[in-house]
Amino acid sequence: MMAGTVLGVGAGVFLLALLWALVLLLCVLLSRAAGVARFSVMFVFLGALIITSVLLLFPRASESPAPEVEVKIVDALFIGRYVLLAFLAAVFLGALFLVLIHHMLEPVYAKPLRSC
Repeated sequence: MMAGTVLGVGAGVFLLALLWALVLLLCVLLSRAAGVARFSVMFVFLGALIITSVLLLFPRASESPAPEVEVKIVDALFIGRYVLLAFLAAVFLGALFLVLIHHMLEPVYAKPLRSC
């Protein structure tokens, strides 16, 4: 899939669609004008035709995409990550052992009997 595409078409198609939508809007607005401004519709249309032909005849990129280079992913912090994981596992097991000793196995002392 090529970068910079939407729905399989590039930015040039959207640029041409925007250009012709603006030309159509401008032609409709100028056709309502009175006098000499009414004939400027021809110049707007010819200008859009020239811009379209320039954009179509001189494309910016080639039609065939450049071959992709395979990227190798290298984990440079592999050893450090596993040392940190081993350290955190040891701390977790030590804390679990301390919780077991001090919380779960806490001695329960008998309450003294009331003497009359």
